Amino acid sequence: MVDFVAPASWMLIGLAVLVGGGELLVRGAVALSVAVRVSPLVIGLTVVAFGTSAPELAVSVRSALAGSFELAIGNVVGSNIANILLILGLSALVSPLVVSSKVIREDVPLMIVASGLLLAMAWDGVLSRLDGALLVVGLVTYTSWSLWESRRETKEVVAEFAEPLPTVRGMTAMRLLLNVAIVLGGLALLTIGARWLVDGAVDIARLCGLSELIIGLTIVALGTSLPELVTSLVASIKGQRDIAVGNVVGSNLFNILCVLGVTSLLIPNGIPVSTPALHFDVPVMIAVAIACLPIFFTGNRIARWEGALFLSYYVAYITYVTLAAVNSVATHAVGVVMIGFVIPLTAMSLLICTWRAARHRRRGETTRE
Repeated sequence: MVDFVAPASWMLIGLAVLVGGGELLVRGAVALSVAVRVSPLVIGLTVVAFGTSAPELAVSVRSALAGSFELAIGNVVGSNIANILLILGLSALVSPLVVSSKVIREDVPLMIVASGLLLAMAWDGVLSRLDGALLVVGLVTYTSWSLWESRRETKEVVAEFAEPLPTVRGMTAMRLLLNVAIVLGGLALLTIGARWLVDGAVDIARLCGLSELIIGLTIVALGTSLPELVTSLVASIKGQRDIAVGNVVGSNLFNILCVLGVTSLLIPNGIPVSTPALHFDVPVMIAVAIACLPIFFTGNRIARWEGALFLSYYVAYITYVTLAAVNSVATHAVGVVMIGFVIPLTAMSLLICTWRAARHRRRGETTRE
């Protein structure tokens, strides 16, 4: 019992630091978005998303250099699944999230393509240095394109951010540096808090005898996703819903393109990818990414019931992975129920909702004509 006290203490301290970091990051990011006349959505997709994914980068690089390749892969795949199912689910339960048409039209499809590309690259059982270089090039291209796209916003968006501009024009260099310092301070707290929490969680998991892949997919993935979770929840509570959604989509892209890209570049022989990850966990990550499109498309918002649906799927996924880890006889039964009943029923419901939403939009366009 004594062995668990120290890891549990570090977990609690890390969680407290994470909450403070999330508050600082959102506050500084919103101020900077106004100062540089860039929408909160773009800030969420780039600065906030990349910053909150720093723990994933640190954990994956450290794990790969130490030879714990399953932990490095499981961390990214598990984090991407948690980002959508857990973080968007909880954020939508706090307050229904309005989804920008840009996210639906551009960023979610890119997330799906990146997820599929990861599976294709890893299908031979390894992410090579060449694969890593291609992923990093994709990251640079996406970031540059997002920032360039932000300068071509519509007149309505420009007008939305024009109102606070008198304050911005009067902003001193010291005030601007203060906002930058707030963002950097928030990122630092998020990274430190995540590290303490993850280290404590991993120690506890190893005391329980779990494998590295399971630790990566569950405890480490959840721990490194806590910055995204805290940031999105804080942003949702504060009404900055573009940051909440953009943070999740941007983080998933960053995890694939940067975290796995940089990690693969640093390992001479690349990162080995296990068969269980290729045949189950990565396909689940792709399926979760694809599931975003119909949910986002229906009314350009994530309703509370859709958030509850995301959460229920995350609980089901964690339950299945945990049961499989301990070789429980219930694993097969849970898999049959999910694949045979729950997933097809959900897919049918989403298709019906999408069809109704598309029909409603066509009627609206016809009426305007």
